Parts: sequence; C-alpha cells; structure tokens
Amino acid sequence: MKPNGKLGTFIGVFTPTILTILGVIMYLRFGWLVGHLGLLKVLAVVVLANLITFVTTLSFSSVATNARLGAGGAYFIISRSLGLELGGAIGVPLFLSQTFSVTLYAYGLAESMRFIWPDLPIMPVSLVIVIAVGLLAMAGAEKALRAQVVLMGFVALSLVALAIGALLAAGEDAVTLHPATGDIGFWVGFAVFFPAVTGVMAGLGLSGDLRDPGKAIPLGSIAAVVVGFIVYLTIPVLLVIGADPKTLQEDAMVWSRVAFLGPWLVLPGLWSAIFSSAVGSILAAPRTLQALARDGIAPRFLWRPPSDPRGLVPGMTVAIVIAVGAVFLGNLNAVAAVVSMFFLTVYSTVNLVAAFEALSGDPSWRPRLRVPWIVSLLGGVACAVVMVLINPLAGAIALVSEIALWFWLSRREQAARWGDARRGLYEALIRWALFRLNERPISARNWRPHVLTYVDDPVKELDLIRFGDWFGQGRGVVTVANLVVGDLMADDLDLNSRREAFRKVIDAERILVFPEVDVVEDVVDGIVSVTQANGMAGMASNTVLLGWPNDLQLRTEFLRVMKKLERLNKSFILGRIRPSHLFQRKSLKIHIWWGGLERNGDLMLLLAHLLQNNSEWRDAKVEILSVASSEVMKTHTERNLKILLPQIRIRAEARVILKPADASVIEVIHRESAEAAVVFLGLQVPETDKEEEYAANLERLAGDLPVVFFVKNSSLFIGELLEPPEGEDDSEEEPEPASTQPDR
Repeated sequence: MKPNGKLGTFIGVFTPTILTILGVIMYLRFGWLVGHLGLLKVLAVVVLANLITFVTTLSFSSVATNARLGAGGAYFIISRSLGLELGGAIGVPLFLSQTFSVTLYAYGLAESMRFIWPDLPIMPVSLVIVIAVGLLAMAGAEKALRAQVVLMGFVALSLVALAIGALLAAGEDAVTLHPATGDIGFWVGFAVFFPAVTGVMAGLGLSGDLRDPGKAIPLGSIAAVVVGFIVYLTIPVLLVIGADPKTLQEDAMVWSRVAFLGPWLVLPGLWSAIFSSAVGSILAAPRTLQALARDGIAPRFLWRPPSDPRGLVPGMTVAIVIAVGAVFLGNLNAVAAVVSMFFLTVYSTVNLVAAFEALSGDPSWRPRLRVPWIVSLLGGVACAVVMVLINPLAGAIALVSEIALWFWLSRREQAARWGDARRGLYEALIRWALFRLNERPISARNWRPHVLTYVDDPVKELDLIRFGDWFGQGRGVVTVANLVVGDLMADDLDLNSRREAFRKVIDAERILVFPEVDVVEDVVDGIVSVTQANGMAGMASNTVLLGWPNDLQLRTEFLRVMKKLERLNKSFILGRIRPSHLFQRKSLKIHIWWGGLERNGDLMLLLAHLLQNNSEWRDAKVEILSVASSEVMKTHTERNLKILLPQIRIRAEARVILKPADASVIEVIHRESAEAAVVFLGLQVPETDKEEEYAANLERLAGDLPVVFFVKNSSLFIGELLEPPEGEDDSEEEPEPASTQPDR
C-alpha cells in the first residue's frame, strides 16, 4: 500500500501536537496554580499529568509501529483493535469533541482579546474566528500546518521573553518555593492543569495525511511530549523567580508583567497557541468523520476515495457548520467539561487497545516500539481516575453517552473486513483458563452439561437444537454438529457454504450454540468419532443429544452408539419432539418418570431443572412420577422421594402411582403424561443382539407423548450429580426407587 499523505514528522505531527499542548492554560492558569499550590506541588502536578499522557503517547505510538494507520487517528486504532461497535461509540463523540473544540478555542481567543479591547463582542468575534479557521483548513492540511509553524514561532518568542524577564527581575531574595496557600487542594490544581497536556493526539488525527505514519507518529508525538514536559517544568520556576505570590494568585496575565516587553510578546504567543489549537481540531474532525463514513457508521456520502483531491470537503463542511452552530449556544462551559471527558475516554481506550494487543499474543503483533502491557493498562486506568478527579458528573455523562451509542451500534449488523484484537485476547484468556481448568479435577459438584447435538438438517431439527441450548442453560458449552455423509475430497462438497448457511440459521434464531459441519463416511461411526474428537482440557462434551429416527434400523444403531458412548463416559439422550405440541398445553408440566435401577434419575432431574430455568420454561412445573406394583412399594418410594427432594434443592413435586392390575406400566405413563409438555424416561443398555427389540419397545413407550427424552446417564458421577454439598447431613437412608419403572 503506497502512502497517500505528503506530511512529514515535523509539520504533520510535532507542530500540531506541541502547539496544542502549549495552550491557553499555560498562559492564563499556570501563574494562578503556582501562587496557590507553591512550586513543589505544581512540579508534582506537572510530573504526574505528563506521566499519564506520556504513557498514552507510548501506547498509540506502539500501535502505529505495528501496522500502517489509515485515516481516522484514534478512531482507526480503536475500531481495528476492539471492533466497529466500540470504535464507533468512541469515534462519534471524538468527532463532535474535535468540532466543539474549534468553537471553544474561538471563544477563548475572543475572550483573551478583551485584554486589549475590553468592549469586544464575544459571539461575533468567535463566529469570525471559526470561519477563518475553517477557510484556512479548506485550503489544505499542508498549508494550514505550515501556517502553524509561524504561530509556533510566536509561542517560542513568548517563552523566551518570559525567561529573559524572570532573569532580569531576579534578585538575592527573589527565589523562594512559594508555599501553598491552602485555598485549593492538590487534586483541584491537578484538574485545572491536566487539560493543558491533553493535546498529545493532535498529530495522530492526521494519520491518513502522513507519508510514513509508523515513523512520524512515534517520533513527532514523543518529541512534542518531551519538549512540552521540559517547558512545563521550566515555567513555574521562571514565574516564581519573576513574581511574588500575591501577583501570581490574582493576575491572570502575570506573564505580561514578568516577560520582557510584556504584552507585546506574550499576547501574540497566547493568541497563536489558541488559534493553532483550533486549526488542529478542525483538521482532525473531518478526517475522523470520513473514517466513520468509510466504515458505514456515518452517512456514506461523507466518504470520498483517497484519490479525490476534494475528498475532505463534505466532512469539513459538516464540521464547520457544527462549529458555527455551537457559537450560538452562548455559554459553552458545560459543553467544555463533557468534551474534555470524551477526550479522556479516547485516551483511556487507546491505552487499553495497546494493552489488549500485547496480551493477545497474536503473531501479527510485532511493533517496533514495544510497551509492556501493564504500563498501557495502568495508563488506561489512570485516565479513568483523572475523569473522576476533574468532573465526576461530566465523566458520567460522557460514559453513559458512549455506552448508549455502543449498545445501539452493537445491534446493527456491522460487517468489518479486518480482524481485531478481541479474538486474540479471548484466545489468550481461553488458553490460560484451559491450563488452569486442566489442573483442577472435575467433580460431581462442578459438573456442567456440555451438550453435543447431532442434526441431519438444521432447519428441520431446530427444535432439537433449541432443547440442546435449553439443557445447557448458559452454563455448559453446547455444540451442534451437522453430519454430512460423503467424501471429504469430493469436488461438489462446498463445506464453507454449508458452514455459512448453518451459521445464518443459528444466528437468525438467536440460539447460543457452536455450529459445525463434519463430513463422515457413515453416520453411526461418524457420531462416535466426532464425539471423541470434540472438546479439550476438561471442556469436552459429556452429553450427546440425538433426534428420533423413524427408521427402526437406524434407531437400533443409535442404541449401539449409546453402548460405545458409555465406554467414553458420555451420557446419551434420544429425543422425540413433535413441534406442533410444543408450548400448546394450558399449563407447562415437565414429567420425570423415576425408576432408578439404571441410575438415570439424577441426570433427568438435573436436565429438568436446567430446562425450567430458561425464560421460555420459567412457569413450568416439575413432577417426579413413579409406578409402584404394591402399596408397600408405593409407601416405600414416597418416603424415599420425600427424603430426596429437600436434599437436591430442586423445585419439584413427587407422586407415586399404584399400578392397576388391568393396566401396564406403559399405559400408566401414557395416561398420566398425556398433557405434559416434556417427559423424561430412563434408558438401560440393551443386551447384545437385543437392540432392535429394545428400539421397537421405545417406540411403544413414546406412544403419543408430545415431547419425550430417553436419558442414559453414563457420566463419571452416576448417582452423584444431585449430592448435597459437603458438610450437609447426608446420613439419611439412600432412597430405593420402586422396582417397576420404565428403565427396564
């Protein structure tokens, strides 16, 4: 990619950055701070504030040396690392802040002119200044920035004048530390001073106009910050030498009293600093807006290709119109506070970007300027702390606005064409967590349902997929495997298209599962192979969910699969779902038929409990039913279930039915569960060569039940999934379920 910009390090980065740093606060508030806080505290404020902005400069410089930056500056960095949603949530306020800053600087320049012309009308003069700044920017970035070089000369001249005046005024007793008055606290003074050093991204905003951003941004920005730091350390000393504490406290234009030739050299420097800051803002704002338009966040008509010589005209026009309109707001004090907070959120986020990029461990993260992730992270946190110190209300307004914008953008379908740091960070966190997880042995207490659901047609078997998601209930990992029988090397097999179509089905239904497409030569062997390969480091699937095959032979094969899965300690669920019966009952009931000889009851209870905790099943009532062959067995089972229910802490009711002499167990089940929304029945492992007979019996057992799941618990913790926590009284007799049950 060839660079489109023409600007170098000095004109494109150093000049706008240093002129934004050395601004109005330096001229009009520094003396006041020294007079109230004293020299030592002011120097501490300067060091702390510059430390935060220096870390921020290192962070975005590190990103700039990793890959070529496009137009948009801070927005480009954030959107390419943390995604379009967060990038837009920061980028839109950033553009507005840059635009409003033009108006704020115009007001500041107009007010400072009143030192010479006390009756100067503020609003008309501010309007003229905004238009003048806009016309200068319209002439082109290079011309506007070259004009800033002249302005920088006036600022430098005022600094030299201050130094000469202070040294000429120095006497034997002139140098004192000026102790603090106690009228303002340290953090109040810090809040007043900090905006003076927040111009570190002025050059970054012109990233798309630079010949070599990867070189110009780090070199120009770091140089500007270092020079600004030296200047800010020197000025308090000069002011202490040249003026007494009372003058410093009361005279906003103390510079004009101390500096050589007074107002003649100081005021041009002050006006140059303010005007150049306005120029820097008006140059950055349309570039941010155009970057937003390029990514579809702002209206598309605002974007022009880099080859268009008038490409910035639409964005520049919008920025000027907004800045002119802001003039008529009259009082911008409240807006100014929020604008400062928006800038601080940008700085904080850029620091977090650098930290996340370093933490992600992506091989693509190879910056020439490496910054330890902890340094960038602390910089981001420090910016957030500064927001609270300066103005908690304005900070809250800025954060709420950005969160609302992020929420709105996240609901839009933003198609990014690039990868970002989020995936790398997630992978780094997952890798770390998997190693920690692998060190912790799994137990019945922390067992979770990691469900692997197999489907032949995702569209036709959406209900089975939903039940898999419901059984996971946001606590386990649910994977849905679409098995394709065929030859992996066949030319007509387009796996990418199948995966994309599958993903679209899942996304359209808003089902939180992991879809995958697997090619197998045979369905039965494929289920076993894919199940063994699924998962890693303690996060492997432990429960397999299959849909009901109408073909008896295939259902028989599924039972043979169940035998193999039992050897792998994978529980097995075979579900027959009749979609037309879902949620058609007046009252939702989940029935669990309790047998016990195969020890499936704990898993069935757990699945019913997880199902009940989903919003769609919130009103469902869980009932545990059992069939007893005699009054003795009925009493015995009721007693055991009464003991069990308080221990397992699951909302359920138990009911034991005495089997009539003229009815079979299957008939009792069909009668009692005819109106149930879901029925759970246990499975046993059929004897070898009797699988087909057992499969046919399952058909009779399912009968006309609306939704039925046959469950085989083969987990490592059979009979222990509902154990009371350690320390509870578990000395009660273990329940012995009724002998007549559907497991058999």
